[in-house]
Amino acid sequence: MIKQLSWKVGGQQGEGIDSTGEIFSTALNRLGYYLYGYRHFSSRIKGGHSNTKIRISTRPIRAVSDDLDILVAFDQETIDLNAHELHADGVVLADSKFNPVLPEGIQARLFSIPFTGIAQDVGLAQMKNMVAVGASSALLGLPLEAFHSVIEGKFARKGEQVVEKNMQAIREGADRIQQECGGPLERLLLEESDRKKRLYMIGNDAIALGAIAAGARLMAAYPITPSSEIMEYLIKRLPEFGGTVVQTEDEIAAISMVIGANFGGVRALTASAGPGLSLMTEAIGLSGMTETPAVIVDTQRGGPSTGLPTKQEQSDINAMIYSTHGEIPKIVIAPSTVEECFYDTIQAFNLADRYQCPVILLSDLALSLGKQTVEPLDYNRIHIDRGKLVTDGEGLKELENSELFKRYEVTEEGVSPRVLPGVKNGLHHVTGVEHDETGRPSEQALNRKKMMEKRLRKLSQGIEFQDPVHIHARHAEPDLLIVGINSTRGVIQEGMERLEENGVKVNHLHIRQLLPFPTDQVKPLVDRAKKVVVVENNATGQLANLIKLHVGMGEKISHILKYDGNPFLPSEIYNQCKEMLVHGHV
Repeated sequence: MIKQLSWKVGGQQGEGIDSTGEIFSTALNRLGYYLYGYRHFSSRIKGGHSNTKIRISTRPIRAVSDDLDILVAFDQETIDLNAHELHADGVVLADSKFNPVLPEGIQARLFSIPFTGIAQDVGLAQMKNMVAVGASSALLGLPLEAFHSVIEGKFARKGEQVVEKNMQAIREGADRIQQECGGPLERLLLEESDRKKRLYMIGNDAIALGAIAAGARLMAAYPITPSSEIMEYLIKRLPEFGGTVVQTEDEIAAISMVIGANFGGVRALTASAGPGLSLMTEAIGLSGMTETPAVIVDTQRGGPSTGLPTKQEQSDINAMIYSTHGEIPKIVIAPSTVEECFYDTIQAFNLADRYQCPVILLSDLALSLGKQTVEPLDYNRIHIDRGKLVTDGEGLKELENSELFKRYEVTEEGVSPRVLPGVKNGLHHVTGVEHDETGRPSEQALNRKKMMEKRLRKLSQGIEFQDPVHIHARHAEPDLLIVGINSTRGVIQEGMERLEENGVKVNHLHIRQLLPFPTDQVKPLVDRAKKVVVVENNATGQLANLIKLHVGMGEKISHILKYDGNPFLPSEIYNQCKEMLVHGHV
């Protein structure tokens, strides 16, 4: 028996590829296996090749696999594009409708099965996906009853007959494999799982759930890949907690509405991708100038311009740090797992309130849309911090005549008391131009200097963000330090394990706080390593350059870059690091 395997289903977009992978993986999740799923899909609604690759394991995993054990194909293009990933003893389950053939040189075993024909006999050609699920399950020796609750949950609203027809299609697919090869293939039998219950979710859903847990009650956004699932989740769930979602006419309106809601005391967020964040930059400056909290989620995708809307990239790092004109305090944090997406979203709201500034939660497509096994969330870790928010004005100094409340009072730490509209003794001005302590516009040089220094002082001593870096360090003086951000954590970990097996001393540093940069935590690790390689999905080494800026030691820092729209594979990390070490290119 084996500890893990990988399975992929592919076909034309709109054929139900996503739902096939969803049903198959959900059943495996309920059986207690660890999963990591990644979708390759086109930026059009229908047509074009699409696939879902799922890795199944008896231990935690956070990366796609290098290779493939089972390929389910609904067209020849799926075989042609993906067969190179197959093991020599891998399996292709293909719909006999298109007379499938394996490309030259591929040694995998091909089963040509009438997915469509069987589905039509059951009652509906679209159920070919369920026939494929049944065939896949039979190869692995999975109990078919594991799929009943999944099918019931998905189709119950359509009636018991639809549920039974889908289950019949699954059984027919399993029976066909029984006829073809007499039962499960020995090489594909998985070891027993621990049967524990765990969540199985994408990063976007974890961010949305984190926003609810943090007390957010408004989301204003304009749909854009790959952030739209945050909006879709909150549309369904936020009203249950007295909140609402507003689909605005554009991203400028969205961020402006978020600033207005936060000014009124309602925790609010928006979520977008690079093109949307470009439109938001002026208003993000307004958040900084008026010292109004705002939480903004950026799910990175391929750019520039429209770029690759449905493909992986990490090229917004510079934009999130430097894009706002002028100088304001701003916080940028970057979760690296689905669990961190949940907890970091809560922290983002607390940081926004505590430091009265915009906070950007930086994700990427692989983290936002990749589906992962998640350990049960610890709701006891939820802590709400509204900072210096004054909701009762009885304790405030009573205003006289034309006197105003010093909303922007100069304080030692740079953070001033914040009152909500209507709070007694809290009357003050709010404006995007430079202002004095009461908010009145002022262009006096001394006032400008005083207010600028006050705002920047908020973050000058760092911020109270839990775990600004993730450190996996076994060696005091490693041969190599591998550094990453966001979704690369899992592939770096696997690449590191392979290097260790080959006698290389490797440490791993994952940066989770980009602004303010955690120099004190990063510098010692860089200093102790003989060589440093930064792994990132962009063409210019944005993260590596950021490290050089704050830490120095550029002579020992190099990078591994990938910018073709695909996430890294563990083998790419291992092979390129090994080559660099052998040839001294790091």
